[in-house]
Amino acid sequence: MVTVKVKKLPHYDNSFPLPNYQTNGAAGADVRAMLPEKALTIKPGERLLIPTGMIVEIPEHYEIQVRPRSGLSLKTSLMILNAPGTIDSDYRGEVKIIMGNLGKENQTVNHGDRIAQLILAPVVRAQFVEVNDLQETARGSGGFGHTGVGDRCGTQTGL
Repeated sequence: MVTVKVKKLPHYDNSFPLPNYQTNGAAGADVRAMLPEKALTIKPGERLLIPTGMIVEIPEHYEIQVRPRSGLSLKTSLMILNAPGTIDSDYRGEVKIIMGNLGKENQTVNHGDRIAQLILAPVVRAQFVEVNDLQETARGSGGFGHTGVGDRCGTQTGL
């Protein structure tokens, strides 16, 4: 287990726990909205930064990924934008979640709602090196959908 230090900001509501895992097998720890105004409305097409009331100290060579909660995404039109978002180990500002309303009706986020999940992940840094040639592959430069779409018989069609 890796320790992530958390500093509560003045608007953190101590009646709620720090980010926590809902089950023993959960990969993500739920994080909550800490809203001074107790609720906010996100209009259709709008995106807002939702405060969590905390600053984290992530160990070097790790990141925290911010991902949507599947239940929230299924039951509402609220989505975590730029998901997965990354919180770098050297960031020391308040953790805020970028939420957007992709639906046609207003959506309400209440103080204390579980709005996203945080996943601690190791970071492997790459060294990018310029070369003149790259190894050939069977795929080559084929992009999105270049292998076609499978039909009901399991064969490929040329879409």
